[in-house]
Amino acid sequence: MDQTGFFRLGIFAAILVVMALWEAIAPYRPREAVRRPVRWLTNFGLLVISAALSRFTVGAAMIAAAIWAKGAGFGVLNLVGLPPVVAGLIAIVVLDCAIYWQHRFTHIVPLFWRFHRVHHCDVEFDVSTAVRFHPIEILASAIYKSCFVMLIGADPWAVVIYESMLSGFALFNHGNVHFPKSIDRVLRALIVTPDMHRVHHSSVEIETNSNYGNILSIWDRLFVSYIDHTKTSDHDMQIGLAEFRDKNSQSLWGVLWLPFRGR
Repeated sequence: MDQTGFFRLGIFAAILVVMALWEAIAPYRPREAVRRPVRWLTNFGLLVISAALSRFTVGAAMIAAAIWAKGAGFGVLNLVGLPPVVAGLIAIVVLDCAIYWQHRFTHIVPLFWRFHRVHHCDVEFDVSTAVRFHPIEILASAIYKSCFVMLIGADPWAVVIYESMLSGFALFNHGNVHFPKSIDRVLRALIVTPDMHRVHHSSVEIETNSNYGNILSIWDRLFVSYIDHTKTSDHDMQIGLAEFRDKNSQSLWGVLWLPFRGR
């Protein structure tokens, strides 16, 4: 693993530990912890499989795309020639917008939804939900992001920073934690908070199809997909998909096979 890999892994591990401790000390939804060992086996099992698969396929695709674009002078930012800091900030914002649309399309396109529903069929909501993705969706996402990196002409270090932010914010906004309403209001004016993203994991379809943002909350407001809170109770809302609440759908093998099921 190169230096950028260790950098990203270190940030991921640090935020994971912080969020897990926060959830243990002050969980927002106490019932969520009841079956945590089984859920964490499934969710982190998916992470290990995805990491292993990426390692031997497209694991460093984004960095490689950025290095190639920089060397070839390819991409909008490489052609414009802005100061590095300005170009880096633009790249991060544009990539975040691109990931918003990637996320939204996984809910719109039936084939993409078959894989993305692995993430949504988790019947509980905590930091482990952040890594609950089908390996094939992880590979497709890496290819999608790599294409945008080349088109933008993002600097390699901007890509490393964005990827570190993306994984860190995923752990943060999937946390089973809660901010006082006044603080949450201030935070979600700029970033996606756990209370904002929890709505996205509601079992109510209109709420599931909302709040797609990953880091910046502006995209949901700009593209009219923002819902402030659930119709019932953010604390007691039902999490997950109604059709995939059985035991088989929650096992590691069950979620790996889920995209290929008939329904």
